[in-house]
Amino acid sequence: MQLIPPKAILLDMDDTIISFDHGVDTDACWRNSIRYHMPEVEAAYAEELLMLIKEQASWYWSDPERHRTGRLDLAKVRQEIISASLQKLGLHDLYLAGNIATTYGLERDKLVALFPESIETIKKLRAKGIKLALLTNGNANTQWRKIHLFELEAHFDCILVEGDLGMGKPEERFYLHALQQLGVAAGETWMVGDNFEWEVAAPQRLGIKGIWIDHKKRGLPAKSSTQPFKIIGSLSELLYFLS
Repeated sequence: MQLIPPKAILLDMDDTIISFDHGVDTDACWRNSIRYHMPEVEAAYAEELLMLIKEQASWYWSDPERHRTGRLDLAKVRQEIISASLQKLGLHDLYLAGNIATTYGLERDKLVALFPESIETIKKLRAKGIKLALLTNGNANTQWRKIHLFELEAHFDCILVEGDLGMGKPEERFYLHALQQLGVAAGETWMVGDNFEWEVAAPQRLGIKGIWIDHKKRGLPAKSSTQPFKIIGSLSELLYFLS
């Protein structure tokens, strides 16, 4: 069904335009990193350490405030997570934790890639005269490295990075700043991304229409009182509503 096109679209980057977590085998990255720095340990020990790392990471990222501060320094957080996991196995070695964290980061970076349809979709949106802004959370150096790597700058009217501005999603002022930069009103703007709170719930409280990318077709989060404007499986499906 064709809709009245928006004057502007705010786009998330990680797992919307590029594959950062979705489709990435992070377990393999952890196993490779552990094996490289702890070649002497048995497979069962390595698997137990991996399980502890995943449990510790899940606990760490579950808290919104820890998430807000931690995503600005992933290397430090990864070292802390690994160190805490090693300690549960009776090993107190911050240096080893740091080395595993560094190698894991390098392994992860190798797997970051554009979704196949991303650039073509963005070009088609621009061809329709829609203003585009890229809104991304995280450390400025980390996020700009990805922006430069995939040559995203040329496709957007403005790019807002949390680490540059000292604010990010889901803070209202972050979305309002984007609207101001584009010279548009909330009611004539869409926000598109894979994080339900950041790209749907928060912007819709301001009157922006939130379009949720549900990669895994899991459906709305449990106990959610928010209904997205639209639900899509990938960025390219956005064009269906504008054709």
